[in-house]
Amino acid sequence: MIDTHAHLDALDDPDAAVGRAQEAGVERVLTVGTDPAGCRRALDLAERHDGVFAILGIHPHEAGTVAPGDVAEVRALLSHPKAVAVGETGLDWFRDYAPRDAQKRLFAELLEVAEGTGKPVVVHTRAADADTLAALAGFGGQVVLHCFSSPHLLEPALERGWYVSFAGNATFPKAVDLRLAATQVPGTRILAETDSPYLAPQPVRGRRNEPAYVVHTLAGLAQTRGEDLRELELQIERNAAECFHLPG
Repeated sequence: MIDTHAHLDALDDPDAAVGRAQEAGVERVLTVGTDPAGCRRALDLAERHDGVFAILGIHPHEAGTVAPGDVAEVRALLSHPKAVAVGETGLDWFRDYAPRDAQKRLFAELLEVAEGTGKPVVVHTRAADADTLAALAGFGGQVVLHCFSSPHLLEPALERGWYVSFAGNATFPKAVDLRLAATQVPGTRILAETDSPYLAPQPVRGRRNEPAYVVHTLAGLAQTRGEDLRELELQIERNAAECFHLPG
């Protein structure tokens, strides 16, 4: 089993969380760096644990404070053999923690990094569907829509062959639209994640999320899609391995 998106460095004891994940059958975790320092921490964790790999980028919330050289540093860190994707990056018009022009510039720069390195890009988008599609219009690489929460993006995502990743919020009782979307994603394009420490799935809602809990999201997706749990687990593992070029 794999958790394709976790913020291990935001947990109190990342190493212990990796251990609990392994006990739960979650053998691989992709941990995310959201600024250069976080990217270095992600790589440090990946070096300490065989089953941990790193997604490196600068979060749109950080766009207003990006320093000269930050994007270049992320590009250099992506040469590490356990760096598997660029991200998370994108646009967030919901929180608006950074100026929109700055978010757009940063997103464009990191898309260039993804194309230049040949790595997939993990996209964060909230309340910015049209602008996200516009930014990605000329991007020739692979896209992962992380923590999918924009049903209006589903049709273009499937048309363009993007991966769609569901987090614990898809298990919430009121998330009917997300579960409907989950039934429409082809088996070869679906992923599962925790986005820990956020969005703990319904069976453990109220707790601080961690990679071990991806099992609950997987179970919810299998039930929603009317699929065998083990078969969906294996399919998601194959999808992640193909998307992120993970070793067998």
